[in-house]
Amino acid sequence: MLQLAETSVGQIADALDAVAAEAGAVAMRWFRPGEKTTARTQYKPGGSPVTEADLAVDAFLAERLLTLFPEAGWLSEEGADPAARPDREAVLVVDPIDGTRGFANGDARWSVSVALVRGGRPVAGAVAAPALGERFVAALGCGARRNGKLLKLSTNARLAGGRIAGPQPMTTNAAAIAGMTLVTKIPSLAVRFAQVASAEIDAAISSPNCHDWDIAAADLILHEAGGKLTGLDRRAPAYNRGDLTHGTLAAAPAATHDELLAALARGQ
Repeated sequence: MLQLAETSVGQIADALDAVAAEAGAVAMRWFRPGEKTTARTQYKPGGSPVTEADLAVDAFLAERLLTLFPEAGWLSEEGADPAARPDREAVLVVDPIDGTRGFANGDARWSVSVALVRGGRPVAGAVAAPALGERFVAALGCGARRNGKLLKLSTNARLAGGRIAGPQPMTTNAAAIAGMTLVTKIPSLAVRFAQVASAEIDAAISSPNCHDWDIAAADLILHEAGGKLTGLDRRAPAYNRGDLTHGTLAAAPAATHDELLAALARGQ
């Protein structure tokens, strides 16, 4: 058990990283690269899938994280949203498997995403992508790491000639305007944004329907690496509100973020 008031954000981030990695190992029991998952699959209202792997990881995360941080509130994609959650000073925001469709179809680009939010913003976060062999972690003011190595985006970055990932046709239009190459859709939004932080891709866009659990951890990772994640209004996402949904979000290194927003505006 860790007391939030007595634990540094760096220590919290390390704890989230360790638990996310363990949770990823739980999910891997059902993952089959390039093949359909062996997990039983159900469908939520609206048609999005949830597998027995999602539910098993959700139960694992709740047991481990709420034991570590009993003072924190809880918000998970796969659980009920407690009525008192917006009133909690600190809230754990988790996505047991971000990119369930990809996971279910054997695409390795899924993740476990875990963040601690305070005052409407993430202060510690971890994204584990075990099928890719990747672990991203960040703490507010302490930097971001990928597999233990510090991430630092270039201040001389340019969009032209780079790679961009996101929904169609918005991303196609922005790519043409900015002179970028499209990347095959990345199922996990957390992985999509984390790969901007690690410079594997140069920009990423979300559809206008993502939720806190999809982006909170990756938002902090990108921020601490020297990037920006904002809406088209240039505002950073706010978390742990009554409304958990977000509009279109744009991610890029700080040096090119304005250029990305301009390309998106021209492409509308």
